[in-house]
Amino acid sequence: MEIETPHGPGRVEIDEVTGPRFLLVLTHGSAGGVDAGDLLAVRDATTAIGGTVARVLQPFRMRGARAPGSAVKQDEAWEVLVAELRGRYPGLPLVQGGRSNGARVACRTAGAVGARAVVALAFPLHPPGKPERSRAAELRAAGVDVLVVNGDRDPFGVPDAADAARLVVLPGEGHDLGKDPARVGELVAGWLDATMRPQPPETGSG
Repeated sequence: MEIETPHGPGRVEIDEVTGPRFLLVLTHGSAGGVDAGDLLAVRDATTAIGGTVARVLQPFRMRGARAPGSAVKQDEAWEVLVAELRGRYPGLPLVQGGRSNGARVACRTAGAVGARAVVALAFPLHPPGKPERSRAAELRAAGVDVLVVNGDRDPFGVPDAADAARLVVLPGEGHDLGKDPARVGELVAGWLDATMRPQPPETGSG
């Protein structure tokens, strides 16, 4: 389905489950799409644990652009897309995430959309060869638990463990996380399964 935003329409592909535990909204990198191997692996593993998964093709990719342009406009469009999806699944806890540039968007907007957690795949810590231009502040700005999954051969760098609830660095993986996507899906589903369990009520001391 398509959802209109102030910056053009986005396209959403939804994989529903019966009696969903939560809604996971995923998106792509700058020049990629929602059929990236790691995103599909995360979808498959997440639906297996009871999560409904929505994969969002953002407006700039719908226009054929290979770069997102203004971060402000990208975030504005994303917030509209997620609000529409939340309205379709009222009461479901929200997790959002993506790969590369999509991970940045998910971190930047987590507070605005009311996400419970963020999944950041191949978070691009800095442009290749420019470690001084760190984007670690975007991870810290999420304000919720963030799972980061990166490869140890990623030219965009690897975030510090202190800036995420959990950091997993996969040996031999590059920025596309394409060597073993199923492993990426397993890691994400395992973390979400634990993170989204209902917390027991606190008992007072009386």
